[in-house]
Amino acid sequence: MGDIGVDDISTVMPTSSESDAKFEKTSIDDNISTHAEPLVLMKKGGRLFSGLLGLNVLLLASVLVSSAAFSDVAVVEREVLSLLCVLMGLTACWMIVYLTWTSKKKNYRNLKDSHAGPIWLKVGLVVFGVCTLVLDVLKIGKSASLMHCESPIKIIYPIFQGVFVVIQTYFLWVASKDCVQIHTNLTRCGLMLTLSTNLSVWMTAVTDESLHQTPSNDNSSGGHRMLRAGGGSDGCYCESAACETFETGYYYLYPFNIEYCLFASALSYVMWKNVGRVINQDSHFTHHSLRFPRLFVGLACGVGIFVAGLVIFIMYEIDIGSDNYSEQALKMFYIFNIVALSLMSLSSLACTIIFRFDNIDADRHKNPTRSLDVGLLIIAALGKYIISYFSIIAIIAKSAEKYMDVLNLVYSLLILVQLTFQNIFIIEGLHREPIHDEHADQHHTVEHNGGQEVYINTVATASQGNHLGAEHGHEVHANHHETQPHSGSRRAHMDLKRKLIKEFSLFLLLCNIIFWIIPAFGARPEFDNGRELNFYGNTMWAAIVNIGLPFGIFYRLHAVASLLEVYVIS
Repeated sequence: MGDIGVDDISTVMPTSSESDAKFEKTSIDDNISTHAEPLVLMKKGGRLFSGLLGLNVLLLASVLVSSAAFSDVAVVEREVLSLLCVLMGLTACWMIVYLTWTSKKKNYRNLKDSHAGPIWLKVGLVVFGVCTLVLDVLKIGKSASLMHCESPIKIIYPIFQGVFVVIQTYFLWVASKDCVQIHTNLTRCGLMLTLSTNLSVWMTAVTDESLHQTPSNDNSSGGHRMLRAGGGSDGCYCESAACETFETGYYYLYPFNIEYCLFASALSYVMWKNVGRVINQDSHFTHHSLRFPRLFVGLACGVGIFVAGLVIFIMYEIDIGSDNYSEQALKMFYIFNIVALSLMSLSSLACTIIFRFDNIDADRHKNPTRSLDVGLLIIAALGKYIISYFSIIAIIAKSAEKYMDVLNLVYSLLILVQLTFQNIFIIEGLHREPIHDEHADQHHTVEHNGGQEVYINTVATASQGNHLGAEHGHEVHANHHETQPHSGSRRAHMDLKRKLIKEFSLFLLLCNIIFWIIPAFGARPEFDNGRELNFYGNTMWAAIVNIGLPFGIFYRLHAVASLLEVYVIS
């Protein structure tokens, strides 16, 4: 080995100034990490405590609601409604405190999550909230007609719910994008209480609606459904025409109340995830605007499926409710579903293939709203998965001897296929970087040494413009002219893919709307065909449907919101 010279020693051994700088940097880093660890622990501790609080409230409400659903359990509806009134009162008080105190204080930064609380979600919340207020008015009218035999809580509860809906809708409209930096533990507990309260109200409404649509034990063969709920409790039944009108009206409004609670729960959860979150304001956020270009095929096909489904649904409900019940309307119902689900599956598969062969990068930014959307899609789809698998097993065990059994089997299989393909497409679409418009790829010029240099794709290269211009300015300028014809063809190719994705997204959006309307407003082929009911028995099959179907109904409406997001991104 040769001797090491002075110059070599200087390169190996750091100078005193470099050592001091490294020591200073190390000290600063250690100081930051020392202060950061308690903050992380406090954040995790606050989330854990608020999560346990919400879980216990939710478990208490679920036990009371499920116990009150059975007549042989000594828990009556009065206790359940009293608990919900207390929860809504506490939650409304906390929202008022937040709006008058926390939101008025100067936060560490005025941070907003641009992805949280999109406008169409908040508009949907307002629409469902208005329908819930109408439902509360009808409930008050019905309970007022039965004051001689019903508990006063039946009037107090809708009043509490109406006030709660008004306060909560305003709160979520103005605060859904907040990333709270002060009073974090109190805010987390308040938001988790809000989430638990909405889910408790949702469970109550779902249970009431499920009992309303469940056949009685002496009618297990299917066909005519018996309205078990809503006719009063403990022998208290409507005797006047006005009372019956109120009762019938608010059962048709239950789907809107159910979806309102779920929308509010989703917004509350995103706010809870954003508490204490610091967003880099310098990072790139793309703001999308909802624009409707000239779309023909997807819109026309979607409207066609929507209208056909609405007609089939009306005919189905008339036939099921009539004395001369026949299976003709049920067969038409299954045939329509098979055709529509097949088209939806092919559309979702086509969009997935387009995504697989494009060059658009995935968006890997932290996004609690998107994570919640994906989780809800997967969890909500499990409801329909469970019902379909139980139906398939029952039909195969009976050897599918009848034509109705074959239709039911194909329908159940297509449900599995359609949900799988649609979930893949939506998740792929939500994780894609937005396809930029014409202005996104316009040439950007920067001043350098008195001249102008041309750069492409400014989002990625603007920060490196001076460096590239100093070393390779003339090469970039020349390469731009060489690649200009290719960029034109690439732009045309991207426009075609964007148009196809928009067409398919709009078609799937309209299809999911009609597939939400049909079960939400009373269609229950799971009970009316009688096959699964006879195979599993009334108790077991009613439990399976009443647990899985509400998730399936929510899936369709949540898929509409997600498809609208994919449409806008595209």
